[in-house]
Amino acid sequence: MMKNFVFLVLIIFLFSCVVNKEKVELNFLDEYILADSLSFSNTIIGGLSGLDFTNNQYYFVVDDARNPRILIGNINIENDKILNVGFSKVVLLNDTLSKFYSQNILDLESVFMDEKTEEIYLVSEGSINKEKLPTVFKTDKNGKFLESFELPKNLSNLHTIKHNAVFEGSSKSFDSKGFWVTMEAPLKVDGEEPSFKKQSSPIRITYFDKSSKKATKQFAYQLEHISKPSSGSINLNGVTAILEFKENHFFVLERAYQNEFGSYGNTIRIFEAIIDEATTNILEIDSLKSTKFKTLNKRLLLDFDVIKNKLTDKIIDNIEGITFGPTLSNGNKSLILISDDNFQIYGKQLNQFILLEIKENK
Repeated sequence: MMKNFVFLVLIIFLFSCVVNKEKVELNFLDEYILADSLSFSNTIIGGLSGLDFTNNQYYFVVDDARNPRILIGNINIENDKILNVGFSKVVLLNDTLSKFYSQNILDLESVFMDEKTEEIYLVSEGSINKEKLPTVFKTDKNGKFLESFELPKNLSNLHTIKHNAVFEGSSKSFDSKGFWVTMEAPLKVDGEEPSFKKQSSPIRITYFDKSSKKATKQFAYQLEHISKPSSGSINLNGVTAILEFKENHFFVLERAYQNEFGSYGNTIRIFEAIIDEATTNILEIDSLKSTKFKTLNKRLLLDFDVIKNKLTDKIIDNIEGITFGPTLSNGNKSLILISDDNFQIYGKQLNQFILLEIKENK
């Protein structure tokens, strides 16, 4: 009996060692603040809501429905520090040959470029209040519309989608055959918006196949409840960015905001989320409230409350973009995060750039 017990303990120990070796850590390295309301090529730098690093250039999407655009530029990093941020081109979405832009409201939230075709993929929230659905589409490198992707049935119903809580983040798939798009908040038929009380608040993460131009699978991700007691008129939490770093393994960025705390109202957390064999494909499920399902497994990697003392005025701002950065001096990969300053219309905010180290225990 004792031998069996020792053997069992040994197996558990060895298994835990294997699991620990596979764990990923995120370490804070640096912060850079870009001056607000900078002018470049007759546009204002601000509203940076999405970010991608491809072919040694950075692509930024600007959240400005009146003048939707993409910025191309560089984030110069040396010795694991951000030296400066510069811009080289503005790409406007004003294709006069296509009716797609004029027929939709382009509230752009995420961007990435296909490194082989140099096509730019964009995600827009649309405007539910104005009865305009969200969209997923691609352009050429000059902003000319190429084609859009068909939305699944459960993301095409204006009556079940909440305004300003739709498509927020996207990520290239690890195998480059498709891409992922994430909702910010739950559909009305799926669950409740996060609050101080723990409750079911699942959002949908959808995989689109590049060749068929359709969604082929979809999974549920459970949002965290709000950790601080409700205060003021706005208390929300949602996913603002996603990045697949190996097959079916994601960095997921959750942003909670409570307006009573002013500039200190953001709670930013990055989780590792994993799709396994037990995770339910919910693509054909219209309502999660009436269905049993298994969500992605998740694990907290970084809570920015822990490192606020290292940030400007101890503020973590409205982080909405995430991408891989360059390889660091020690050979590890890096992550770069950016904040959307809302063009300062809600008061003082930061154009904040955050550099993180990805440490994989091997």
